[in-house]
Amino acid sequence: MPSTVNVTLPDGSQKAAPFGQSIADFVKESIGAGLAKAALFARLDGVEVDLSKKLEADAKLQIFTSKNPESLELVRHDAAHIMADAVQRLFPGTQVTIGPAIDDGFYYDFYRGQSFSEDDLAQIEKLANEIIAADLPFVRKEISMDEAIALFEKKGEKFKVEIVRDIAAKGAKTLTLYSHGDWVDFCLGPHAPSTGKVGVIKVLKSSGAYWRGDHTKEQLQRIYGTAFFDKKALEAWQKQREEAEKRDHRKLGTALDLFYFHEFSPGAAFWTEKGTALYNQLSAWMRRLTKENGYVEIKTPLLYNKGLWEISGHWGKYKENMFLVLNSDAGEGAEDPHDFSLKPMNCPSHHLFFNMKKRSYRELPLRFHTQDVLHRNEAKGALGGLTRVRQFAQDDAHIYAREDQIADEAKRFVKLLDHVYNAVGLKYVAKFATRPPQRIGSDELWDRAEGALKAALDGLGLPYENKPGDGAFYGPKIDFDVSDSIGRKWQLGTFQLDYNAPERFKLGYVGEDNKEHRPVVIHRAVYGSFERFIAILIEHFAGAFPVWLAPVQVVIITVADRHDAYAKQVLAELESKGFRAEIDERGFSLSKKIAESQVAKIPYAVVVGDKDLEANGVTVRPYGKKEEGLVPLADFVTRLGRESQLP
Repeated sequence: MPSTVNVTLPDGSQKAAPFGQSIADFVKESIGAGLAKAALFARLDGVEVDLSKKLEADAKLQIFTSKNPESLELVRHDAAHIMADAVQRLFPGTQVTIGPAIDDGFYYDFYRGQSFSEDDLAQIEKLANEIIAADLPFVRKEISMDEAIALFEKKGEKFKVEIVRDIAAKGAKTLTLYSHGDWVDFCLGPHAPSTGKVGVIKVLKSSGAYWRGDHTKEQLQRIYGTAFFDKKALEAWQKQREEAEKRDHRKLGTALDLFYFHEFSPGAAFWTEKGTALYNQLSAWMRRLTKENGYVEIKTPLLYNKGLWEISGHWGKYKENMFLVLNSDAGEGAEDPHDFSLKPMNCPSHHLFFNMKKRSYRELPLRFHTQDVLHRNEAKGALGGLTRVRQFAQDDAHIYAREDQIADEAKRFVKLLDHVYNAVGLKYVAKFATRPPQRIGSDELWDRAEGALKAALDGLGLPYENKPGDGAFYGPKIDFDVSDSIGRKWQLGTFQLDYNAPERFKLGYVGEDNKEHRPVVIHRAVYGSFERFIAILIEHFAGAFPVWLAPVQVVIITVADRHDAYAKQVLAELESKGFRAEIDERGFSLSKKIAESQVAKIPYAVVVGDKDLEANGVTVRPYGKKEEGLVPLADFVTRLGRESQLP
């Protein structure tokens, strides 16, 4: 056993530590008291661990503080434990189930005879913050599965016992417990050193849930909350949340008459005339951009036999998310008559299409773009406006290329993505996601794919974050997260490198040496799904779209009935130039019609009255601005034409 171990820090420097010293003590003694006080958890050789973890081998070490974005998820997990402790102190007999960190916060599911009232939630929040102030240490302990079962049976926690038995059935021999004060739960961790590191907890709401998501099982009470390192950050989040509620695309979608949903087709949007115009603008824009970038657009069938999904690997790993269809040719007694499926993604059908012709190296890279309809069997309870749907379309594309073309394709893609996101004002960051635990393909293929994609990413000169284990099941990827106008982050674009599909589908092309070679496959999207991208844009622009994208670009408002004929002439002139315009010739007052045009967020309201008719002009009022006065119609048409150009 060595007396010391070498610890390599992120800057490449090395320090010696006594064998068996805790990370916390190492940081305090070898790096500095300031970092030791601020430290929350560590990453040791790529694995996230508590600061109590002992150093027993040479390793790479990274320390995380509140300045690291990853730390917020950690303290929200801490906060879930703290909130559950508060609930059980206040309401004895309540049982706990699970409590994970989620986007923007955390939740915990409880089993009790009644729901939580608003007063209950206020008490829970107050006590949770008192537990934070008590600064109780989080203590990690490992026990046997039998000990764990005995512990939770004694506590009367039947749901915890059920989970422990499930874990034991999978072969686990020990269970990791975390306690603070007298409260204990099991989880993988890590946790911060103490409850005081959390900062502040805000309890948000409660709702019903089912044990294990099964409506035939026990009804649970789910409490949602969030946590931040300080009250200032919480207040900023609350302001952002208030603004987000005003911008909610579900509310604006109805208010602006863009789309609706119906219970007879859950998770599938009904697009109005205006919503369809918006959708078609984005579709036309991407079609133009992909054509300019050397893509060819194709369409493939929507329905496939399971044989396709068995080759791709989806039948075994994704079947529960697919809409299965009865095969009328299967006959009575068929083992599985539901052996067809609506396609949930385009890639396998594109691979079939690629193989329908003999391909030459001269054709590569071959770029297929499609906007076909897709279906995924999302749980009904998970559906949410346009951001989580069952029917959608993507600005999807698959590129078939040689290995030596990967870097050029990455540059081409990022240039396209940069153009699109800049045009709508979305700032973005790149993230490099590597092999997940559940994957297909050999380690050798993954090594090649990750090496090639990292080299391409490094060649772009873009700063990026690493996302270990977050790749697709078939290959590593570069994800692009955007920030909208109020600072919220959304995952959008993706560039995925796939060495497995060419092997599984036996894709090939004839090389310059007249021999058969495997291409690599690149999966990429800029919008992601049209539905989700539109939801993001609605909220990003708060429904006030730029002229080129607005469903209605101009509303023509008449002062009196005698101006109707001239208003129709103006409408005809605008429509002849391809602009999207309409007339408001209702008998309401001028001020009311102008006010309603502002509520509808139409980029331009143009008023036509006596002076406008005489001068062959219009009085222009841009959305959210003061009236500009009388403008010759020809000048307004020129201006509108300039602002209507697709970026």
